[in-house]
Amino acid sequence: MVTFVDPRSAPGAPVEPYSLSVDLTVGAPTIGLVANGFPDSEAFLDQVEKALAVAVPSASFRRWNKHNASSVISDSMLDEVVESCDAAVGAYGH
Repeated sequence: MVTFVDPRSAPGAPVEPYSLSVDLTVGAPTIGLVANGFPDSEAFLDQVEKALAVAVPSASFRRWNKHNASSVISDSMLDEVVESCDAAVGAYGH
């Protein structure tokens, strides 16, 4: 006799619906793309930008790169992203 054990468990936290805090369908939003400095993080964001450009054709994009994956974004860079963008995507990992 073979017994199969399902390693999955029931979710420990309730599922919460997610909605954007910015309506990207109105006007021409500016979307910031922030690379974390790992190799290929900018190449990954190239693909993210292409996909977002199709989903939100009116969007324009601004790019930043922290250049050091082990540090947090600088206050000045974060201020620049917040002041110049309606939404932002951070590329973390490698």
